[in-house]
Amino acid sequence: MNRLDTRDPDFTRQFHALHDWDANLDMAVESRVREIVTAVRDQGDAALRTFTERFDGLATRTAAELEIPRADLEKALNSLEPLQREALEVAAQRIRSYHEQQRSASWSFTESDGTRLGQRILPLSRVGIYVPGGKAAYPSSVLMNAIPARVAGVEEIIMVVPTPKGQVNPWVLAAAAIAGVHRVFRIGGAQAVAALAYGTETVPAVDKIVGPGNIYVATAKRMVFGRVGIDMIAGPSEILVLSDASAPAEWLAWDLLSQAEHDEIAQSIFISWDDAHIEAVVAAVDKALTMLDRAPIAGKSWADRGAVIRVRDRAEACQVANLVAAEHLELAVSDPESWLPDIHNAGAIFMGIHSCEALGDYVAGPNHVLPTGGSARFSSPLGVYDFVKRSSLIQASPAGANTLGRLAERLALGEGLTAHARSAACRVTDHQS
Repeated sequence: MNRLDTRDPDFTRQFHALHDWDANLDMAVESRVREIVTAVRDQGDAALRTFTERFDGLATRTAAELEIPRADLEKALNSLEPLQREALEVAAQRIRSYHEQQRSASWSFTESDGTRLGQRILPLSRVGIYVPGGKAAYPSSVLMNAIPARVAGVEEIIMVVPTPKGQVNPWVLAAAAIAGVHRVFRIGGAQAVAALAYGTETVPAVDKIVGPGNIYVATAKRMVFGRVGIDMIAGPSEILVLSDASAPAEWLAWDLLSQAEHDEIAQSIFISWDDAHIEAVVAAVDKALTMLDRAPIAGKSWADRGAVIRVRDRAEACQVANLVAAEHLELAVSDPESWLPDIHNAGAIFMGIHSCEALGDYVAGPNHVLPTGGSARFSSPLGVYDFVKRSSLIQASPAGANTLGRLAERLALGEGLTAHARSAACRVTDHQS
């Protein structure tokens, strides 16, 4: 793991070398993704079947075989053990309850002259959700992506999930049934993103694509943006744990590794000013690594991209946290509420030693699709607001057109746009040439 200290004159360079990392700059990946996207756009189902066989080892006789029947979703749900099903259903209920608070309604107001202004809010018609299915299966991602869309009122939700060699995770299908996904296709990677963006003979085109994926998925999402909307360009998972030594070191070790076990390029960072506590946490991480099923993945992540940052004090801890702008920020401190005024950049903030990031991944309720790579400086978690569109409403009264028309005419003439000026002026009832 990397050790950094803000007292080091070289700290700024070391920090940026550690944090300013972007796998999406791989030009070879971009070139390959462009080939895939273009092929699916131009050849439709034929290209989709070819890439699914090549990358997932799944051969199909017809493109229709790429769709998983609705009955299979219900069958998967019914196959779960009662306690497993209960966990999924309770998580779904909590996610739904939280996101129902994010609903917003159309609004308008009328000015004194009778002119009405407002905003109309409508759900998107069809969205696509990408669910990873490579190194691990994530039924939680199904719930987090589909439920906000359902709360928003989206008419049709299309899910894509890779099924290497045809293997389907029953948890993922069960989650799709619970979340109310309408159609599911066994496709993944850049080819799935392209199919959702452009549509094929079998896969319908969508208005927006959401959900995390690997570098090929992220690159494809960037490439098709404009043709469709996207939620964000998701990078590797991140966690920043900030501690005042009030939490047991063992707890924090598991918290740090909860992200490291996702991927070798995930990033876990620990910040404190207590030297003894820092060493206790480092030792606890080393011990915990010997007990992990995914120890090779987590160990490489911790060794290559993990970091311990020693700061001078609480104020400096907040400054560094805002520089990191982490996807997940744990305030493992005794009085987390008092820290909030100084924390400006984070995807999700877990407050207090009992609020571990894993709760947010599954059952707390807030969305676990969060901005990564420092984009929490300007971006937000996935929510109901991502599945609606807004239209401005402008209804000028005769009196309003008279008043506003004069102003618009002057501004248009100032910009040299004659048609604009005359369009406004012809609605001025007592206009003087």
